[in-house]
Amino acid sequence: MSEFADKHPSGGEAALTAGCLLLLVLVADVAAVLLVVIVLTVRGLGRMDASSKQTATSVPPLDWAPVLGFGALALAVGVTAVVLLRIGPRVAGAVQLTLCVFLAIHTLMSWP
Repeated sequence: MSEFADKHPSGGEAALTAGCLLLLVLVADVAAVLLVVIVLTVRGLGRMDASSKQTATSVPPLDWAPVLGFGALALAVGVTAVVLLRIGPRVAGAVQLTLCVFLAIHTLMSWP
């Protein structure tokens, strides 16, 4: 009987594991958002400098950075949503999945 008790974690250990998992997912999502924001900000500043040197009749080149950035962010949020739906709390996974859908829509809207 004691062997069976050693194999299954108690309720407190399961809650601690779920809390640590949620914290890691939150940190990963925040890091991904900050990376996309920094890249898009730097690209926007670079485009402002480049547009001041162009003539009025020239067409600016297509900028795929927003599409790629928001697409990668939607993918990262989607993967964490699937992980949370599989092994974590269902509510957090549903929220992540909703954010993934909004990011995917925003990615499609920023398509040039």
